[in-house]
Amino acid sequence: MDRVTWSLEKDGVALVTMRDGENRLNASFLASFQRTLDAVENETDARAVVVTSEHEKIFSNGIDLDWLMPLIQAGAWDEAKAFFSGMMALFRRILTFPAITVAAISGHAFAGGAIMSCAFDFRFMRSDRGFFCFPEVDLGIPFLPGMIAVISKAIPAYAFEEMQYTGRRLTAEECASRHVVTKACPRETLLEESLAFAGSLNKRREVVKEMKRRMYRDILRILDEEDPPVIETGVFYV
Repeated sequence: MDRVTWSLEKDGVALVTMRDGENRLNASFLASFQRTLDAVENETDARAVVVTSEHEKIFSNGIDLDWLMPLIQAGAWDEAKAFFSGMMALFRRILTFPAITVAAISGHAFAGGAIMSCAFDFRFMRSDRGFFCFPEVDLGIPFLPGMIAVISKAIPAYAFEEMQYTGRRLTAEECASRHVVTKACPRETLLEESLAFAGSLNKRREVVKEMKRRMYRDILRILDEEDPPVIETGVFYV
């Protein structure tokens, strides 16, 4: 089974399901996600996409450091550089996807997984389990400019500053109060409410595509100009 799969739901909504355990970001996961988005865009007329996780407790736990760090330690920098470029490409793809996108955050969204969710147009989050967190301050990984740009379009500055500098874990209710997510939902209704919301936004693809191109022009420029980080003494630098 592929790491990311899709199905066509009612009301012109495509449901994308991440099925790779903790859905950590590595080269294989990124490639699978891109293939799935290709299929939804080219093989369906879906005007909205909902993305969720098969894992009972986790939406995405971010960059797969168990996979990435051995590459870096072995000096396989070309492969590591390709990963960072691929991650930014996925963020860009979600950001500009020619349909309304909704993240149904079904559990923990940490680090790169939380950043990825910020690329979506809307976020719904499970209220009975799971935290939204940027632990990079404790991991020694300052945000890259492209990451900051994607986060900043989804999270108010005051909330992002608090989350970035403290690494604090926020519940769904706390995320909703800070306008990080659209709504906190019980597990039993999260997917139903996310799909219903997405289905209510029956907007023309070409209009949505052009709106995103104009609205996110500055973010796209930053993503397109992004250089991969260099690493010194356990800290990622631009």
